[in-house]
Amino acid sequence: MAKLPRSEKLARLVRVQRQLENMAQADLASTTRARAEIQRSLDVTVEALGSLSPVHQIFTSIYATQIGRLTSRDQHLATVQEIHEGRMRKERAKGDRLDEHRKEALTDERREADDNAIYDLIEQKTLLDRFNLP
Repeated sequence: MAKLPRSEKLARLVRVQRQLENMAQADLASTTRARAEIQRSLDVTVEALGSLSPVHQIFTSIYATQIGRLTSRDQHLATVQEIHEGRMRKERAKGDRLDEHRKEALTDERREADDNAIYDLIEQKTLLDRFNLP
């Protein structure tokens, strides 16, 4: 197997890092959807608790308990959401750093190739001069 240039190795790492970033974004989106669903349930429960309907008034203690559970769950998900946001920022920063290193490696490889081409031309010219060839 041929040895891969550093820029290609880094490009593979960048792709992997971007996939990790996408996974973190998916986790964050899932948590955000769960929080939105809890908020909708909380709104419905608060509305039922405030209702003047005799049916709803019978269940006020159940609604109050439900509101407490939903609020607790929302607070937990808010913490999880902050963790996912931090993870996503961290993965993005890693990917950006790797991409910068990849660009630098690519520039170095191009510069080395240009230098080698110039050295080859100088060597060819030297050989031509040594043997007095046109």
